[in-house]
Amino acid sequence: MDCDLVAIEASVARIGSDRHYPEERPARLVETPGFRIARRPVSNADFADFAAATGYVTAAEALVTGGSICFTQPLGPVALNDPRGWWRHDREACWRAPEGAGSTIEGRMSHPVVHVSLRDAEAYAAWAGLRLPTEIEWEVAARGGLADAEFAWGEELLPQGRPPANFWTGSFPWHYSRGGRPGPSAPGQYPPNLFGLFDMIGNVWEWTSSPFDRRSTRCCSGTATENEARLWTLKGGSYLCAAEYCARYRPAARMGLAALSAAGHIGFRCAADG
Repeated sequence: MDCDLVAIEASVARIGSDRHYPEERPARLVETPGFRIARRPVSNADFADFAAATGYVTAAEALVTGGSICFTQPLGPVALNDPRGWWRHDREACWRAPEGAGSTIEGRMSHPVVHVSLRDAEAYAAWAGLRLPTEIEWEVAARGGLADAEFAWGEELLPQGRPPANFWTGSFPWHYSRGGRPGPSAPGQYPPNLFGLFDMIGNVWEWTSSPFDRRSTRCCSGTATENEARLWTLKGGSYLCAAEYCARYRPAARMGLAALSAAGHIGFRCAADG
């Protein structure tokens, strides 16, 4: 991996939010030691180097049931209370085939790797001599020093009428107003935050090392092998976050999944001690 880590100084920072989903509460001050975090998510090229060097097989490739879940854009409006309207399981979907059978990462080597579980992310980080960020570290980094701002870039979702991150615009999940095919994008298509970090918001959800429950005060770290039934925290939202469905394109937003879960909108970035 081209390991470009940005140093984040020790600070007392505000995290969480009282304005949105219950699991983000309460907004509070936390003391954080200095740490370093990758400027961008781990890419397909990075993960390919890891797999070639180690022979590592991801959960999506190894599970008896096989595969992972992929986004499928419906032709028209669907009920937003049933995710089966836009998600499908593909037995061949994995990091090498991000859209399932017949797809490849050719031409997308700089895009963030997807269909990786927490176990896969931890294995990569250990190979690289790094680790995953904690939830607190991730959120402090995503805020870029804007302590009380709603978004990572300020108070407006669309400053000057333009999306500053890769999230859904249009009518989810059937109409994507920016044209083309919705999906992960390479770093640099959207501006970095004030710490110089790319795609902390939108693009792909990112694993952290912190267990998840409905109370955001639980932000300890651990390892996926401690309890496979436990949920683990992901941060940042993805290209599928939309105002009418999942407004999680904010630093405070969080989601919990099992350690072996994978999907076409889940990736990760690495971190290290200060």
